[in-house]
Amino acid sequence: MSAGSSAKGGLDTDDTVSDETKDKAETLLAEEKAKNDQLVTRLKYLQADFENYRKRIEKEFKENEDNALRTLVGKLLEVLDELDLAVDNAKQTDHRDLYEGLKMVQKKLDTSLGSTGLSKIECLGKPFDPAFHQAVEKVAGKGKQDLVIDEIRPGYTFRGRVLRPSIVKVELALKETGEKEAPESE
Repeated sequence: MSAGSSAKGGLDTDDTVSDETKDKAETLLAEEKAKNDQLVTRLKYLQADFENYRKRIEKEFKENEDNALRTLVGKLLEVLDELDLAVDNAKQTDHRDLYEGLKMVQKKLDTSLGSTGLSKIECLGKPFDPAFHQAVEKVAGKGKQDLVIDEIRPGYTFRGRVLRPSIVKVELALKETGEKEAPESE
């Protein structure tokens, strides 16, 4: 019987070791799956962080590009102002060729600046808006709202934002008898 017991005992031992090994393997497998899940989660966070970083860098690059172009266009406005004066003066002379040449250069510069996003602020006959206009002269009027009646220097917007306000002469709205006029600051 001892041989049978040991054989049976040997089978029991093998079955027990096998169960312990299975339990250890399942425990290790569960631990590795948990580690794998953590790594996958970390990878997803890193991917999201990288995508946010990429978008932020693209946005900053675009803003820097717009700011540089805005600065350049702002400086070219001075050239445009001088060219406008030259065209006006050449128009009053007998030098028709000079006038035509300056007019062509003026048109080309206007077209080039317009293609970058520069737009002239239209103001004559429009209601006065301090966001787009700077009043340098005010005259009494008869209307119900303040109106721009003369443009001293043109204003421009660049990609929807005011680059330089128009300098204008404003006709003030007629004040009702009950309204008090605010004192003008000089």
